Amino acid sequence: MSATEVRPARQDAAGARRPVGAALFALAIGGFGIGTTEFATMGLLPQMADDLRVPIPVMGHGITAYALGVVVGAPVIAALAARVPRRGLLLGLMLAFVVGNTLTALAPGIWSLVGARFLTGLPHGAYFGIASVVAAGLVPPDRKGRAVGRVMVGLSVANIGGVPLVTFAGQLFGWRVSYALVAGIGVLTVLAVRRWVPPVAAADGASIGRELGAFRRVHVWIALLTGTVGFGGMFAVYSYVAPTLTDVAGMPVRAVPWVLAVFGVGMTVGALLGGRLADRSAVATLIGSLVAMVVVLSLYALTAGTPFAAVLLIFAIGLVCQVLGASLTIRLMEASPDAPALAASSNHAALNLANAIGAWLGGVVIAGGHGYLATAWVGAVLSVAGLLFVGGSVLVPRLTRPATR
Repeated sequence: MSATEVRPARQDAAGARRPVGAALFALAIGGFGIGTTEFATMGLLPQMADDLRVPIPVMGHGITAYALGVVVGAPVIAALAARVPRRGLLLGLMLAFVVGNTLTALAPGIWSLVGARFLTGLPHGAYFGIASVVAAGLVPPDRKGRAVGRVMVGLSVANIGGVPLVTFAGQLFGWRVSYALVAGIGVLTVLAVRRWVPPVAAADGASIGRELGAFRRVHVWIALLTGTVGFGGMFAVYSYVAPTLTDVAGMPVRAVPWVLAVFGVGMTVGALLGGRLADRSAVATLIGSLVAMVVVLSLYALTAGTPFAAVLLIFAIGLVCQVLGASLTIRLMEASPDAPALAASSNHAALNLANAIGAWLGGVVIAGGHGYLATAWVGAVLSVAGLLFVGGSVLVPRLTRPATR
């Protein structure tokens, strides 16, 4: 990462010191809110469709609109805001997040809700990209992976507590209350970031052109493609985990939320572990996590018909996918040292494409009569494709030369 990308003021104008741990916690709160709003719609889909009087597939456009907002907003905001001070940009992104969730809660009809979900998705990728750059700049170079991992823990914990809680609140008090609660998390993030994150200047000489220059690097495209296919494998399985647990493993419906919480625990462990491993070698961690994903998904396809194996392997999938996510973020920042914000933000656009691709391919094999466990074979093949992308970047000398400014 460029030494000039972040210049954190350890002391503000009043001379008050801001602990790094508190700053990382503030950034993680934002990740918690974003993770909660991203997955809450899936749990509240029937209630929302019933209230707005539309079929569930039409209500699903809200999920698609959010993902599209992430894909559009991540690179566009990171590039256009290249010269904006980092803390100020984080505050602006979270305020947009609050507005988007508030509009969702107030939406009178399906298409106003779809528009609100698109707006809510716009700051998603840019927030994680900028937060990752700020977090990495607050610590010594040999600890930046761990710092990024701590920010990503917020997203993981959302799957343990945030999503189940707002889903439960929506079932009791109506889905609009859920999005109002998420907007409240955004307000809390604004206050925490303003209080604990130090002022951070944009990179010297930052410009839209320099940020977009990240896309001229082959390493960046390889990492983004790796994330798209690697996480596509995880989403091919996760998108259909509920019917797999009930129809294949024979578990009761009431057990599904608890198993999803186990997935969230795995993600939390993986975020912390992945950051430490990425500090040693982002490329080696990337390769290792993809190999592990192939093994875990293959075991899932073979043994997830039993409850114990299904739960254990869902935990493992959550763990491995977050190790992969941490290593990808660090790899992208290393591959584009003078534009790490755009590279890291684009990672989340790639992951949302992975969501769409994985869910679609999983649906294809299920519709073909191959069963729910076959989605794991799809995931394993996608993970192998990710390994081929990474292997190409390692084996071809032209691609492995350090990026120059």
